[in-house]
Amino acid sequence: MDFDSFLYQLHFDTDNIYPPNWQVDWEDAPLPYKRYSDLRAVPLSIEVPLTLKRQEAHLNPSLEELGHFLWYIYGLSQYSQTAIMDESVEKNVRFTGSLRRFVPSGGALYPNELYVYVKLDDVPNGIYHYDVAHHRLVLLREGNFDSYLSRSLANDRSVSDCFCTVFVTTVFWKNFYKYNNFSYRLQGLDAGVLIGQTLEVANTLGYSTKVCYQFLDRSINHLLGLSQQKESVYAVIPISMKPSITQDDYLQRKEETVSASQLCREIPELNHVSYNRSKKVLDYPMLRKLNEASMIETTKSFVKIMKKAEQKPLLNTEMVLLPFTERSSYDLADVCQKRYSPDIDFMLGKVSQTQLSTLLKEIYSFPYQNDLDDTEGQIGNRLSLYGSFYNIEGVPNGAYSYDNRTHAIRRLTKGDHREYLQSGLTMPNVNLYQVPLCMHVVGDRDHLIEKLGYRGYRIQQMEAGILVQRMLLVACALGMGGHPLLGFDANQCDELYRINSKGKTSLIQVPVGPYRPRAWLRGSLLS
Repeated sequence: MDFDSFLYQLHFDTDNIYPPNWQVDWEDAPLPYKRYSDLRAVPLSIEVPLTLKRQEAHLNPSLEELGHFLWYIYGLSQYSQTAIMDESVEKNVRFTGSLRRFVPSGGALYPNELYVYVKLDDVPNGIYHYDVAHHRLVLLREGNFDSYLSRSLANDRSVSDCFCTVFVTTVFWKNFYKYNNFSYRLQGLDAGVLIGQTLEVANTLGYSTKVCYQFLDRSINHLLGLSQQKESVYAVIPISMKPSITQDDYLQRKEETVSASQLCREIPELNHVSYNRSKKVLDYPMLRKLNEASMIETTKSFVKIMKKAEQKPLLNTEMVLLPFTERSSYDLADVCQKRYSPDIDFMLGKVSQTQLSTLLKEIYSFPYQNDLDDTEGQIGNRLSLYGSFYNIEGVPNGAYSYDNRTHAIRRLTKGDHREYLQSGLTMPNVNLYQVPLCMHVVGDRDHLIEKLGYRGYRIQQMEAGILVQRMLLVACALGMGGHPLLGFDANQCDELYRINSKGKTSLIQVPVGPYRPRAWLRGSLLS
């Protein structure tokens, strides 16, 4: 199958993305986290604060504070146990447990890993893996790699001013074992949600960030000691205590071409042993080939995406100007603890226009410096928000698009569309009749491939994941829950919003609304 057909099936023909007679070997599932053997480890403090406070400017954090930062991003925060009806066991019930984190993940499989390039006084400089199972840093490569990393990012010299750089990777097998080829779509979204959480925690603590999607893949994987057939870096995030991470002159950097093969010769190869528990690992040829096709070999291939001309609004559409609201402030640590993805727990309730206004406004209101554009990180240039609204105060029922420039919504289709959307679910595990806000993140139907090659697909998924995580946190702060869904009919939603002819498509569906507390027993792993 060619790449374009594969990506088309990922979105519009998901039933055929799985091989015939696909069965999951639950007994041979990999661990949800990566473990290295026989390497030097640096323990991190388990005395994690209950509230995150902004740190003193221009003063690099301590190792203890770096540990708190990493734990709130991706640490193990909760253990949950679910009862499953099973006629093959005594009493027809078996229990399955899972370790949860503050970010959502498809099937709670967490296919991503975190690595950190650390430059602090109380720990050796070098490349570390964040071992979430033991809340510690595992040293992979000691030394200062400012120059190497800078050249892998097209001579972005701002790296030298950063106290750490976070690498978000994808371990292909960690969710391929369950979702097969569909895992490729999930991996980009999960990486994006993790990036979104990194930005949230960093902003709360007063750190500046820059998300780099364009880098020399082989040189970065080589730096971390990764086998790119099994795991590959998806994003690099330099983090600084300075007010902002300075942008170098892009045109000047374009003239200084660097290649991955050139850099890989500068440092020795690593052959560290890691453990994933699975005894049999199946091949995933499409994921490997797409990952290879997405790689950047030289810095000459780096591009900037120019801002698109603003589309004219549809004529004869009803517009609702949303009320002005003050910037929302909330305790991120508290929201992370409370965030929950309802399914059968949604409970239809009245949502005020103020709540809707705050939700939509805040989703776009966050620092997002990146290497894709020169628009100070306006993620709205590439992604839009649409939604089917029901029972919203002062808002007629219907399908709407949101204009973040005017802070207004435009009704595209009148009426109650809950039955229509419910019929499009491939797995009806959410009762949309009880959901007042059914949100959709919308992006280019060509997945940015024309501008960024096949790398554009995963970048688009990551940016969608960033918006989703922001949406979930703001919804929780407003007393509502959100449940990201990929099991929906994208073509059906595109017809509802009349975006088929505009070259746009619905990337992910997120029902949002009030919910009833679930009757369950859960345990926090917060010490």
